[in-house]
Order: sequence, then structure tokens, then C-alpha cells
Amino acid sequence: MYDLLIRNATVFDGADRPGFHADVAVTAGRIAAIGQLDGPAAEIVDAGGRALAPGFIDVHTHDDLEVIRNPDMTSKLSQGVTTVVVGNCGISASPVTVRGEVPDPMNLLGDSADFRYPDFASYRQAVEAATPAVNVAALIGHTALRQNHMDRLDRAATAAEIDAMRTQLRDSLAAGALGLSSGLAYASAFSAPSTEVDALAGELPAGGLYATHLRDEFAGILTAMDEAFHAARAPQATVRVSHLKCAGVDNWGRSKEVLAHLQSAAAGQDVACDCYPYAASASTLDLKQVTDAYDILITWSESEPDQGGRLLADIAAGWNLSLMEAAIRLQPAGAVYFCMDEADVRRILSHPLTMIGSDGLPRDPRPHPRLWGTFPRVLGHYARDEQLFPLHTAVHKMTGLPASRFNMGMRGHVREGWWADLVLFDPARVHDTASFHDPVRAAAGIDAVWVNGRLAYDGRAVATRAGRFLAPEATPAA
Repeated sequence: MYDLLIRNATVFDGADRPGFHADVAVTAGRIAAIGQLDGPAAEIVDAGGRALAPGFIDVHTHDDLEVIRNPDMTSKLSQGVTTVVVGNCGISASPVTVRGEVPDPMNLLGDSADFRYPDFASYRQAVEAATPAVNVAALIGHTALRQNHMDRLDRAATAAEIDAMRTQLRDSLAAGALGLSSGLAYASAFSAPSTEVDALAGELPAGGLYATHLRDEFAGILTAMDEAFHAARAPQATVRVSHLKCAGVDNWGRSKEVLAHLQSAAAGQDVACDCYPYAASASTLDLKQVTDAYDILITWSESEPDQGGRLLADIAAGWNLSLMEAAIRLQPAGAVYFCMDEADVRRILSHPLTMIGSDGLPRDPRPHPRLWGTFPRVLGHYARDEQLFPLHTAVHKMTGLPASRFNMGMRGHVREGWWADLVLFDPARVHDTASFHDPVRAAAGIDAVWVNGRLAYDGRAVATRAGRFLAPEATPAA
């Protein structure tokens, strides 16, 4: 007697190969059998030839506190996402002790009262107690460590401060953290020299993860990539370049050069990247990025809340101010930057070393549509409609590839004995519906999602919450 039997599916098993017709049975949270199956089951689902894939893995999120505050995680489940990686861009919910105001960009995660986890073990316990609807794996943020031990962030850390950060990172890794992340482009970490990052990365075990929002995604991107590769080389850690892009008009068209640089580095060490399927980024309103070269959409402003949803240029014109003067008046604020070229986005998305990450901001009152639309946009717009790559390759970029690159053990594939994180979707209907002006909309064509063998999303709403905290685990060989 199986717990669940999904009949008549087109199985995309996560291994970047075409789908095949099969039934899939689940028992005790794991895949029990694959093939033409006749055994009885407590629940039988007729897939009707639709696609059955491993649950999608969102390798780049800022859901650190969202999985505790709003554990239903509808924005992710409705896309077919069953696992999220939190703690990216150098900002994490733990280990954190806040003194006063939360530094930018950690304020993207929450207010000072939200940071209640002075050590990683307490954060892990809170996630497990919340029982989120998705699995959660976590990185430790460099900026979070800096703000724990430094009186100000516009300088390099002292040797004693670095030692204190290393101790916290070491303890966090022992408690189940995946690795270290950095956000060196932000003012809160930009003053950290490479030697500071190298010292922290030295705590990573061989094969441990270093994920980085590069120091420069504009003209100096190759140098910034080299800095990341160097940090991971001595400890034999892996490098995951976050939301790889060629930002800024002067940088458009450089994706061939950037990807060649990534590929060259991959010959000597384990490197990869993630990318979201949009030609616009989103973060806090960064004065360094204020320009008239492309549109900037203000998503929220604490000082001028009625300006959310308007272009910075229109706001500035209405106030009879320069763009910079208007941006200063809006602070603190959030923004979407239409700073990329579509041809670069397509080239990066299609590269074999690229995984999919949403980089969504769940606390944003007007979020970038990537929060709700990333994965169905890849499946529908880029794979089916634009034929940028086959559907099985799109699935691989969301499942088998990230599971192995982020040390997730027996996840990311439809294989006997592996965890039953599964998504049933219609390849003909799947698409994103979220837009920049109507961003909180569930995808179409995601018909059912199972997490650890339990129905989590029925195509309309969250059904159960069965997610788990995931400590790093080696992925078995095929």
C-alpha cells in the first residue's frame, strides 16, 4: 500500500534529459517506485500526461524571517518551489544581535524587533517550530556578522573583530548552516577588504559554500569575480555568484565575456551562478545607482509613502528636484532598477552553470514580480514560448543542478529512495501572471505540489505545511 500514487505522468527527473511516461509512488515521504505501477495507494492522482518534476529549489531568497512570519509561503509554493535558500547577499536573520537601527540592506528582512536569533541554533529551532510549507536551508551573512561586532560599518574590521566573526561563523556551520554569503556592493560591506572576506571564507570546510553578491556588477565585474574565486580557493570551498548580471547601460553586451570568465574559473574550482528571468533588479534605493540612463521604479518609501509605485523621474519632476535630490528625500526607500539588457539576461539564463533564483523581497509592499513569478516565467516564457532551452533543461536548472550545487542530499531528482518533493504542472499552460504594476499574483499551470511526500499546494491554496530545515548533505552519485 503506497501513501500516494501519481499515475500517467510525463516525468522530468531533474537530470537534464527528456521526460518519460511513468507512474510515481510515494511512501513515508520518499519516492517508493517509478514505472508502470499497479499497487494500491491511499491516494491516487491521475496526472493526465502532465509534467511531474522534482520540487523547484529557489537558491537565492530573502525569506529568512518570512518562513517564520508567514510559514504558508504561498508566493513560493504557487510556483512549484519546495525548498528555499535564505541568508543571501551577506544579510541573514542569524546570528544577529541588533543595537539600534537595522543597517541597510538588512532592513530588507525586517525591523530590529524581528531579529531575535543571536545564534544560528536558535534560528534553526524557530524555523523547525514554525513548520514552514517549504524546506529551508540557510547561509550566514557577512554583513550580519559585521554589524554584530563593529561599531560602524564604513571601515575594515580589526583582527579581533574578524576573530569574533569567525567564531560565530564556525559555530553556525556546526549548527547546520550551508556556508557564508556576502554583499560587498552594499555600503555596509563595501569597506571590507578582500583579506577580511578571505579570513571568513577560511572557516568553510572543503566543499562548503561561498555565495556572493559581487562587489561590482558594473564595469569592474571581472575583478569582482576574481575576488570571489580567490576567497574560496584556499579552503577549497565552492563559489556561487549571486544573480549574475551585466548591470548598467555601459555594461550591456558583456555577458559573453563574463560567462567566459566564469567558465574559465570552473576549470580549476567549483563555481556556478544563479540568475532571475527579468531585465530589472530590485533592492533598497541606492544613491550610487541613481541615474537617468534607465527607469527606476520606487517600490516603497518610509519618508514619502505615497510615492510607492511611481518612477523616480516622475517624482523628481513633480517636486522640481534633480533625481539625486528626490532620491535623498525618499530615503529610506526601495526601488526596481531596469538596468539590464534582455540579450544578456537570455545568455546568462541559458548557460550550463546557471541555476534559477528569485531574489524576491517578501516584505516589499510592491515587490518585484520575481517574488511570485520567477519559476513559471522560466518554464513558460523562456522554455516553451521563446525556446531558449528545452523544458527538461529548465527543470534541471531548478532541481538537480541546484540540489547538487547546494549540498541538499537526496533531493532535486525523481529517483527511488529520494525525498518526494514534487510538482505537477501543465507545460502548455504554465506561465507567470505577476507584473511590475500587479506583482502579487499566483502563477497559472501549477496544479499540485508535494513537500516531503505530503500535498502542500492543490493548485489554489496551501494544503499542509510539511517543510523541514535542511543541513548540508552530500548528494549521492547518480
